[in-house]
Amino acid sequence: MNVPSKLAPRCKSSKRATIAALICGSLLAIPGCGIPCLRGYKPGPSMPQHYNWNNGTDYTQPTVSKSMPQFETESGSLVETASFIETRNSQAIDLAKQSPSTKSKPVSPKSDDEAKTFANYIKSTDLSDVNSPTDQNKTNKLNASSTTLVNVQVDASDDAQIGEPAEMIVYDEADLNFGISTHQNSAHLPQSIFYTDPYLLDLINQALVGNQELRILSEEIRIACNETYARSGEYRPFVTAGVGAGIEKSGRHTRDGAVEEQLEVASGKGFPDPLPDFLVAANVSWEVDIWKRLRNAQNAAAMRYLATKEGRNYVVTRLVAEIAENYYELLALDNRMQTLQKTIDIQQRSLDISNAMKEAGRGNQLAVQRFQAEVHKNESERAVIAQEIVETENRINFLVGRYPQHVDRTEVDFIDLNMQTLSAGVPSELLQNRADIREAERRVAAAGLDVKVARARFYPSLTLTGGLGWNAFATGYLFRTPESLIYSVAGDIVGPLINKRAIKADYQTANAVQLQSIYNYQQTVLEAHVEVVNLVSKVDNYRNSIEVKKKQLQSLEESVDSAGKLFQNARAEYVEVLLAQRELMEAKMLLIDTKQEELSAIINAYQALGGGGF
Repeated sequence: MNVPSKLAPRCKSSKRATIAALICGSLLAIPGCGIPCLRGYKPGPSMPQHYNWNNGTDYTQPTVSKSMPQFETESGSLVETASFIETRNSQAIDLAKQSPSTKSKPVSPKSDDEAKTFANYIKSTDLSDVNSPTDQNKTNKLNASSTTLVNVQVDASDDAQIGEPAEMIVYDEADLNFGISTHQNSAHLPQSIFYTDPYLLDLINQALVGNQELRILSEEIRIACNETYARSGEYRPFVTAGVGAGIEKSGRHTRDGAVEEQLEVASGKGFPDPLPDFLVAANVSWEVDIWKRLRNAQNAAAMRYLATKEGRNYVVTRLVAEIAENYYELLALDNRMQTLQKTIDIQQRSLDISNAMKEAGRGNQLAVQRFQAEVHKNESERAVIAQEIVETENRINFLVGRYPQHVDRTEVDFIDLNMQTLSAGVPSELLQNRADIREAERRVAAAGLDVKVARARFYPSLTLTGGLGWNAFATGYLFRTPESLIYSVAGDIVGPLINKRAIKADYQTANAVQLQSIYNYQQTVLEAHVEVVNLVSKVDNYRNSIEVKKKQLQSLEESVDSAGKLFQNARAEYVEVLLAQRELMEAKMLLIDTKQEELSAIINAYQALGGGGF
């Protein structure tokens, strides 16, 4: 079939356009080929629904032989009173028997002894009716307000997914009857309420202002904020303006010189020699963010900025805990000093009695020397404790941000000192209350955006440029329009074609960093949960130990009094008096150390739950 001569040019032009479109499409599609697949992360252990204090073992009860019969109450779960009030097992059993019609599903298939692990602090609760229809509205509200990152899902590519979304477990806090304090979680208590000592609160307030580490972190936050601000300008057009002036002399035997000699600026007027050049112009450059590479980079910087802020918040909680811990250690050292001084006074009286008995012929020099040596030993120990007090005060001064000075503190009965009652809530609350978990979550999000940024580098980038200005060889002609007007518009599409090893390496590195951040998040959550279980269990166990040590101390005080009376009546040897006094002092010192450990566990448990940040 013959094509008419008039239609032949149109056919050729359409073929050329088709071929050009195919070539351009191929050039745009080829860079997107060969993108490596992303590696998926391995899911971590699932967070339990409730804390397992003492790992499910009740160490306060005597060990029962397996051959003995096990008795169960009519109620499936045992609800015990929390706080620092002791609850006897018989009272709990009677309470369960009073309501035989109330059948509740036990929390776990463990025995009743295992359910009473942390009876003095945390109540056992029934989680079987959490999602009941009557409480569905509460559950929906809690689900809507939750921003917890339970299982990380990173959508970094369309052809390779990392992990599957996890099922969200939601608890209705109204059903979780912990009932320990006015707050269901101690992390919600401000530090000004949790700590009641005015001297300690004053030290904390000074540290929040003068601590050098917090100041350094504040500057890091400012640096991260500036990085975010800089990234936010990369996907916007860049506009530059400027003026220029120059002079140029072209040789006559050159092309430019020969052309200028033949041309005239005006009738009968040639170009000046040398030729001046004046320019006033503005240039525009804009990389069109087709693949959202620049926007994702800005969002990643914003996430790192938020992570830096959360990191500082975590340091604030640690700083508050360290100051409180050292403060109560200082109170413990003061109490040790008082105990040591009382012991020296008692031994000094025994030394005087021993001298009197020696002069009366009822004793010997050996007893006097032994009592005198014991007094000197304790006086030497007093100097050691004084040095420990100085070092502890200076640790507080360093945290506060001031030079060594005396630390004001209250005078209280250290052994009977009590703090705010702990309330742990449920483990999932750690995801919102702990600043280090929130920091790790932000870094996971930033790493996922970095993967998208690295992936976008495989595709072509579109850059638009343009300019507008005036150019003339004399200032008198500079702003004549349109004679001196100049402008330009251009567009470039550039993409990688051959040798994309560097881009692939950056993409795979971003994927590795992403997996690293996910594993770090899982590790942070696991570490936080373990810290809470260890510290809250430590509070309960050490409190039980203190109660037993108080009874031991009472018996030792009576034994010292009895040994002294018997020694005065020559019915006991001096060695018995020395041993009784030494055991009493050691028991007092050990009781002080145990009380200090209990207070330290309460402070660190408050911090581990996420408290102390405000």
